Amino acid sequence: MFCILFFPVLRHNVFVAASDVLELGDSDFDDTVAEYETVLVEFFAPWCGHCQQLAPEYETAATKLKGTVSLAKVDCTVNSETCGRFGVNGYPTLKMFRNGEDFAAYDGPRSADGIVSYMKKQAGPSSVPLHNERDLDAFVNHFEASVVGFFSSADSSQMAEFLKASSAMRDSHRFAHTADLSLGLKHGVESDTVVLFRPPRLNSKFEDSLVKSDEAVSIASLRQFIRDNVFGLCPHLTAENRENMRGRDLLVAYYDVDYLRNIKGTNYWRNRVMKVATQFQSQGLNYAVANRAEFQEELEEEFGLGPADGGELPLITIRNREGQKYSMQEEFTRDGKSLERFLEDYFAGKLKRQVKSEAAPENNDGPVKVVVADNFEELVNNPSKDVLLEFYAPWCGHCKSLEPKYTELGEQLSANTHIVIAKMDATANDVPPTYDVQGFPTIFFVPAGQKDLPRKYEGGREVNDFLNYLKEVATHPLILGNAREDLDEWTGKEAKKQKT
Repeated sequence: MFCILFFPVLRHNVFVAASDVLELGDSDFDDTVAEYETVLVEFFAPWCGHCQQLAPEYETAATKLKGTVSLAKVDCTVNSETCGRFGVNGYPTLKMFRNGEDFAAYDGPRSADGIVSYMKKQAGPSSVPLHNERDLDAFVNHFEASVVGFFSSADSSQMAEFLKASSAMRDSHRFAHTADLSLGLKHGVESDTVVLFRPPRLNSKFEDSLVKSDEAVSIASLRQFIRDNVFGLCPHLTAENRENMRGRDLLVAYYDVDYLRNIKGTNYWRNRVMKVATQFQSQGLNYAVANRAEFQEELEEEFGLGPADGGELPLITIRNREGQKYSMQEEFTRDGKSLERFLEDYFAGKLKRQVKSEAAPENNDGPVKVVVADNFEELVNNPSKDVLLEFYAPWCGHCKSLEPKYTELGEQLSANTHIVIAKMDATANDVPPTYDVQGFPTIFFVPAGQKDLPRKYEGGREVNDFLNYLKEVATHPLILGNAREDLDEWTGKEAKKQKT
């Protein structure tokens, strides 16, 4: 049985707001989701911190999507049968259902606006049919980019491929199609083709407002065409699209970007960035503008830029795909000359890299060496040392449980001159890009002479687990306390390695 509150109610003189999120359970899940064309379902546990964080965003999104797409939730602590059937093994897990069938995992944004934008693309047909110029104008006059297929016939094989592609990519982009080529004449369309229309708010004299594909339509070719062109020369970076722009060498201008209330003022600075960017287009750097308030926390944590820095002028930062960071120290000038100089120095390799680092400890003689970004090269990349390095977070419970064992390990190996037991606070220091740290604690073995090939440690976390592992991989025999490990065992092991 599920509960939908249609009216606010009072309980013990406390106002309880109605919820637009469907509450489903083992007894009614299948029957209920089958009633809806599209449903987003959150599988959660009440004690889960991430679920608690998502809850208000999910409620807001449900209200905004009411009448378009339904949102539901299942408490897995009391509905284990349903959660087990759908392979839920972590919280929150979000899945999309179409006509009662598990359609796809939801991997979109977790903010209310992001959920709304993502799920609106899931409602109705994956590509909107256009019948006249009014339909076309209304579709492309949108906050986001629009992908439109112009075809000579509804029986066109190219239209069939386009509709397949739109279905595959509907969660990321907006699609429409027409079987009337005359609708595209004013845009230079003369034969079957796909056109990407950039959002009108981003129209600029520095780039075309639309791009036509010259490839035959397929899912692969259309995906590549969109990927190459959807962002344009200088897109609007948001919390929702930031992940799509990761992995690029990216310059961002942060200022009061507001495309709802101040399009002209926003594009005033964007055009200045674009004017300079056109001079360096062949250098492989990407550009974007972003609302400073939306990214202020990141600016402070990653670049040390506080709310008062730069005043109302744009702040300029670069982060490349290796994770190296730079920020423009000179004030942004309206003629763009300061940005030109910054880019010239960047491409000439003259800029000093910005590194987030704690201060290196004055005394680092403990059994576990403290690594910070500033002493990483000295301690971890010392070519003569094997290093066991733990990346941790101060708030991590598992890290706190590991600490005494890790300290004991360091004490037992304190007589070794060729091995270092070390730890690094990954929340307060930049982690080198060769280390894939997705959770805490994450531990790597960094062998002597192979500093570019760190190995993730996947073993147990008892002292003996670490010791047994290090006996296998260490470059030199271990010394436990004051006694050298049995050299016969070591010699035998080395001989065995050479034979294999």
